[in-house]
Amino acid sequence: MTRVLVPMLSQPPARPVGGVVRGFDGATMGTTWSVKTVLPVTTDLAAMTAMVQRALDEVVAQMSAWDPMSALSRFNRSAPGTWTALPAGFATVLRRALEVAEDSAGAFDPTLGAITDLWGFGPRPFSGEPPRADALDAARAPMGWRRVTLDGDALFQPGGLHIDLNGIAKGFGVDEAARALDRAGVRSYLVEVGGELRGTGAKPDGQPWWVELERPPVASANDEAAPRTVLALHGLSVATSGDYRRFFDHAGRRYAHTLDPASGLPCDAGVVSVTVIHPECMTADALATALTVMGPDAAIAFATARDLPALVVTRGPNGLSERLSPALQAMLDE
Repeated sequence: MTRVLVPMLSQPPARPVGGVVRGFDGATMGTTWSVKTVLPVTTDLAAMTAMVQRALDEVVAQMSAWDPMSALSRFNRSAPGTWTALPAGFATVLRRALEVAEDSAGAFDPTLGAITDLWGFGPRPFSGEPPRADALDAARAPMGWRRVTLDGDALFQPGGLHIDLNGIAKGFGVDEAARALDRAGVRSYLVEVGGELRGTGAKPDGQPWWVELERPPVASANDEAAPRTVLALHGLSVATSGDYRRFFDHAGRRYAHTLDPASGLPCDAGVVSVTVIHPECMTADALATALTVMGPDAAIAFATARDLPALVVTRGPNGLSERLSPALQAMLDE
């Protein structure tokens, strides 16, 4: 079965004239990126590729925890009581991260850098086993989004604060790549970075950019494959957080990469994946993480209250099951 999601539009995207679908790609943030566009056949694709790569490289230079010279890494090493002037992109992302943190009552928290390292999901060498309780307590002591003081584009280091933007920076990279295309005059495109997507416009045949929502892999004999769901992506972004993306196994237990800020432990609420649709990819990215942390009931309540299209997949004794928020249900083309 294939489900079709069609967003409500005041008018359909204009059909482009004088171009063909062309694609180009590259690597960034430990993953890959790709772009499909409608462009004249004479367009220099090498120049377009370089333009998008520069936009994504700038995100890495500002917000990568793996680059010791990034703006984020330099802040995390800064002395207590000092201020750091942030690049504009970093400040923009951190402000949005704090907004999502407040709106989600801390389910999304951009200060988990130290415990992310302890659990083996950061750049530091990992022992392969869960951290000791005393080490986790010590790492948690200086964290907390309420300790973040951002004055304009200047960020205060109160001591021991480690910013981690992994739950939002990739989405911002999608937005930045899209903005680079906008500035170049491209009016119809589909951008993808590591599974996060943003699309606008239509193809020469008048069709929108159809994308398939990510489906969790079947993990056991009890699981049935989730329905195939395709979305007409125009003026929207899609982000998915899944417990199958990054994890490690130890002593017969799986530890996924999404951490609960309240406990410092990997989330264990039965959520397999959360997909969020939003005009802005960085916001979709952060919200997908927040809803994963909340658990299925609170996630659907949160999405319902905010008219947010969201798909929550859980695993129970009878296998996988889905819950759609009302805003996502309203997109279904019967």
